[in-house]
Amino acid sequence: MEQADPSSYSRAMSPISHIDFGRKARRLRVDTLVRLRWLAVVGQSATILVVHFGLQFPVPLALSFVAIAASVWLNIGLRLRFETSHRLEDGPATFLLGYDILQLSALLFLTGGLQNPFAVLFLAPIMISAVSLSLERTMALVALMIAAATILVFYHFPLPWRPPGSLSLPLPYLVGIWLALASGAVFIAGYAFRVAEEARTLSDALSATELVLVREKHLTQLDGLAAAAAHELGTPLATITLIAKELKKEVAATQGIYEDVVLLEQEVQRCRAILGRLASLGADGASDWQAMSLRHLLEDVAEPSRNFGVEIEIDAAGEGPEPRCVRNPGIMYGLGNLIENAVDFATSRVQIEARWTEARVRIQISDDGPGFSSEILAKIGEPYISTHSADRRAKVEEGGLGLGLFIAKTLLERSGAVVSMGNTEPPLAGATIAVVWPRLAFESSPPPHEPDALEKTRA
Repeated sequence: MEQADPSSYSRAMSPISHIDFGRKARRLRVDTLVRLRWLAVVGQSATILVVHFGLQFPVPLALSFVAIAASVWLNIGLRLRFETSHRLEDGPATFLLGYDILQLSALLFLTGGLQNPFAVLFLAPIMISAVSLSLERTMALVALMIAAATILVFYHFPLPWRPPGSLSLPLPYLVGIWLALASGAVFIAGYAFRVAEEARTLSDALSATELVLVREKHLTQLDGLAAAAAHELGTPLATITLIAKELKKEVAATQGIYEDVVLLEQEVQRCRAILGRLASLGADGASDWQAMSLRHLLEDVAEPSRNFGVEIEIDAAGEGPEPRCVRNPGIMYGLGNLIENAVDFATSRVQIEARWTEARVRIQISDDGPGFSSEILAKIGEPYISTHSADRRAKVEEGGLGLGLFIAKTLLERSGAVVSMGNTEPPLAGATIAVVWPRLAFESSPPPHEPDALEKTRA
């Protein structure tokens, strides 16, 4: 079986960035907006009725309930048109939130404009948009809200009061309310969007990590499945071989089917040879496939990054016998990605230094490139933080997502390692990444997500 190339997963990072990762599942549900609008309808109706009949303040009831009825009919239409579980595209969701802003503006226009204390509800659609939609659409809704608030400063019905029209707040106070709403909307939009975006980014990155692990698990399973297939197919092939030999003895060489029987026997022998090689992956070749020395591991993960004009030096030494580990796909991918990044940024040389004692195993990867910039160093290893800074883009493709380092760090830490990243001490230049395991964890770390059924199959 051909060994998986660890670098292939690094090169797969670009297609991974286009996978949905469940982003559609995070869109606004119709049911969510409908329920919130029903809540608004009930609150608006109750407030108007209490003010008019309870406080005896004059309110334009007919016009107010026309505005409320519009929301009722919109909700009924949405219920009839969509299933409750339907998730809206960004465009329709923006339109519905924009409607909520305009409907509230109409009610405020009839009940005193910005003098009405319920003007603060302008911020509700902005908050919903900030955590669900793009920043551009959220800022468009903010602009709509600010435009509506600006009109309400100058144009509105009198604030319901007794006697009618007896209370009118001064213009500077109204401007202050306008400024509070505008600045609050911008702040809430930016802050809520930032928090939600960080959560979405981390979720996407973890999904990408799980995708890599699933791919690696499939590669690991091939070993056991191949051995199981060889074992199961061995008996019927042996029967076919026996029958082919008997037919060969009974059929005279002059008969037409003799050559077909000979060919059948040859093909059966070929199938048995192929299955024998597959079976050896789970038995005779176990030492080569399942376990490897530390030097062998480093040579394996470094090989795909050679021949790119950068010298890769491997220096391995330590106390006592050299550590050995199973072919853990997480460790191989993680180290391979770190080495590939070092080669990308190196000027001429990458140094891989492996040291071990009875208690721990340490691998340090250093390059002679420009090192990590100060703004990246504080966030290195976080998802979607690219190390491809402006002065390095001549050597790597633009648009690095930073997912590679995040996944590599996550996989190595899941194997029990501690990963630290920094720059080489002056006067030397370059970046240094150290990966340290307890020796017991390094030597006994199983492949991630190794299924129990696979072990039973090998047994």
